[in-house]
Amino acid sequence: MENTLHFVFGIFGNVSALFLFLAPVITFKRIVMNRSTEQFSGIPYVMTLLNCLLSAWYGMPFVSPNNVLVSTINGTGAAIEIIYVMIFLVFAPRKEKGKILGLLSLVLAVFAIVVFVSLFALHGNGRKFFCGLAATIFSIVMYGSPLTIIRTVIKTKSVEFMPFFLSLFVFFCGTSWFIFGLLGKDPFVAIPNGFGCGLGTVQLILYAIYHKNKGQAKKSSPDESMEIEASNGKSHQDKLSMQDEQV
Repeated sequence: MENTLHFVFGIFGNVSALFLFLAPVITFKRIVMNRSTEQFSGIPYVMTLLNCLLSAWYGMPFVSPNNVLVSTINGTGAAIEIIYVMIFLVFAPRKEKGKILGLLSLVLAVFAIVVFVSLFALHGNGRKFFCGLAATIFSIVMYGSPLTIIRTVIKTKSVEFMPFFLSLFVFFCGTSWFIFGLLGKDPFVAIPNGFGCGLGTVQLILYAIYHKNKGQAKKSSPDESMEIEASNGKSHQDKLSMQDEQV
């Protein structure tokens, strides 16, 4: 029964994670149409890429037995995240583009080091512990990367740049893999996804609080300001004319 539940939550985790990976499609459609990344951050997508690479590696049979479902979905996720990062780099401002390229280089270097060390320096439980620890650390970093967006939501009192479905599937994905890790007695799966479950809950609470708000008031354009000033000036002249007629 426990093995069946473990498999079922693994399947549910795969489905919810796939929706999580596909949720930003709406955001990237907006980026492509506007040809601008606006205030969207590219950091979550780069960190998600690293998490997918490390988690897919951890789930490989020669690293961690009975975790093939972890490898399948994270391998798929890695391919999807690479596409997102490439699109972001195309439309990001020069300064943001340089920051994301630097972070991407660091991500690929970290993954290469983990693979090299685990293949040539470690074996058995030592390999599993090393890869699992690396995957856990960067899974927590991935789940924590939207904290910058959470700060923006609280500051602007607007959820414009925190897509609802992304927050929803963070919650579903974190919860399902957390239970999967508990059933499989695998702390390297349970711990980071427990954190993700909690963070997803926080995002949903913020969305419930601020979803009706539209952020800061729209500033008047220069043309609108000139029209207002002209209107005020005309009204003032009309008042003076009326006063002269009465005298």
